[in-house]
Formats: sequence, C-alpha cells, structure tokens
Amino acid sequence: MDISIVVPLLNEEESLPELCAWIERVVTENNFTYEIILVDDGSDDNSWQTIETLRTTNAHIKGIRFQRNYGKSAALNEGFKAAKGQVVITMDADLQDSPDEIPALYKMIVTDGYDMVSGWKKVRYDNTLTKNIPSKFFNWATRRMSKIHLHDFNCGLKSYKSKVIKSIEVYGEMHRYIPVLAKWAGFKKIGEKVVEHRKRKYGKTKFGWERFVNGFLDLASITFVGKYGKRPMHFFGLWGTLFLMTGFIMVLVLIISKIIYPETGLTNRPGFYISLTAMIIGIQLFMAGFLGELISRNSPGRNSYLVEKKLGID
Repeated sequence: MDISIVVPLLNEEESLPELCAWIERVVTENNFTYEIILVDDGSDDNSWQTIETLRTTNAHIKGIRFQRNYGKSAALNEGFKAAKGQVVITMDADLQDSPDEIPALYKMIVTDGYDMVSGWKKVRYDNTLTKNIPSKFFNWATRRMSKIHLHDFNCGLKSYKSKVIKSIEVYGEMHRYIPVLAKWAGFKKIGEKVVEHRKRKYGKTKFGWERFVNGFLDLASITFVGKYGKRPMHFFGLWGTLFLMTGFIMVLVLIISKIIYPETGLTNRPGFYISLTAMIIGIQLFMAGFLGELISRNSPGRNSYLVEKKLGID
C-alpha cells in the first residue's frame, strides 16, 4: 500500500463526507493505493455513524472509535498502530488542511528521501492574538530546545516513512512535538513544506487556552525524557553528588572550625543546618535516580486506550 492517511477527529460529522470525497479524488487521480483511517476521539455527535456510512461506499475507509475522549495524541498513536502504508500522512478533519498536498508530501518521502515532512502554514486564517502569536513563541522555543529548524511544529499535515511512526510513541499532548520524538528515535532527515491553510468551514476549534500551559510542560518533559529517559541516574546522580559534596564540605569546615576554636558552637550555626539539608537533598536525589532506573527498565507500555469499535482494522 502506498499511503495511509490518518485523520483524528472530534465532533466533525459535517466535514467528514467532504473530506473523504476530496481525499479519494486526489489519490485516485495519482493512482495511489491507500487507506483512510478515521479515529473518532469520543465524539458525542454523529461522527461515528457518518464513518459507518462512508465505509459502505468506500472500503478504503477504516474507523477506530474511542469510548471516551483521550485527546489527539492518543488518536494519532492508535492510528499509527493500524497504518499499513509505505508512507503515512496525517491531517486534521476540519478541512483546514488541504488533501491536494498529499502527492507532494508523498514525493518528498519516497523520492527525496526524507524520514518525515512537516507542513508549514505560512499564511494562516486564525485569530492573531489567541493563536498566531502564541504559536510563533512555541515554535521558537521548540526550535531552540530541540535544534530542529521547523517553522510550524504543531501543523496537523505531516508525512512519515512507515518505520518512523512505528518507532515512536505519542502520548499525553506530545502530538505537538512528533518531530522531536522522531529525532530522539534516530530519524534525522526532517523536512518542511509550505502548505495551504484554509478557513474553518464547519464547527469550532477543540483546543482552549490550557494548551499553552500543557505545551510548555510537554516540551520540558520531552526534552528531559529524550536526554535521560533511559539513564535517569545520569541526571539525578549528578545533582545528588553536587548536593552531597556541598553538604560534606560544609560539615568538614564546621568541624575544623570547632577544633581550632573550641569555644564556638556547632549545632547552633546556620551552616550546620544548611549542610544537613544539602546532604538530605542529595540522598533523595540519589534515591530518585535509583527508582527511575528501576522504572525505566521494568515499565510496561505507556498507553492503555479503551477502543469501543473498529471498522476494517485487523
């Protein structure tokens, strides 16, 4: 199969027929073998009934339905598990991503040899104050921390080699940082393509102000996990050693001071309590490192999503 198109969705019953018809037209014109995997993230409208109806007219359409809303990352992760195409393309279901970009994204993977390609919505139709400005700041911060030179990390329109999406795990709110996950997994050839951004035709945005806080927390988390996820003792042990050495040196200085000046007190001096606190913190950091090592070596799979129904998925 040439292409798997993974579409996470939440309450998009109005846009799905138009989106699937548009995708079908594009892939047919380019003679692609394909599948469309629609992942219903616990919609409370008629999205799933729409998917069932669409599948009766197009066997290439497959569906996954969550019993409740788990978030976009969970939807993408489950779609990635089911994808069988040589190239996997993701797009949002709200028609703001254009399926006309599919052939070029496919070519950049197959012909140009990229591991993944991220879309760049250079011209946007979002509210400047609530979306554009925060997005620019997030993208700048992510570029600085990840050293990946992309303009739009959170663009839903992306393409991947199959082995990329099979090598990463998308959890929490990490869909914003899939290029970072891919880099940490060893895929270095990450490209970018300017894509069309369309005005929203149906419904309303599913993301609120909380995504700003979650975005920073996830960026800090992914940076830490990427560097120390398999070796937590290297982080906690380093800081534990520094605190222990600081506390030990301070105690040593106090003891020498007591020997030289016997009349001076020991436990009634601020330095004693500071050194004691530093050593306690150092021991706690060492313990955190040991626990982290045990968890990283014995942790089972991170995801456990309750899938209610599937259509055309083995």
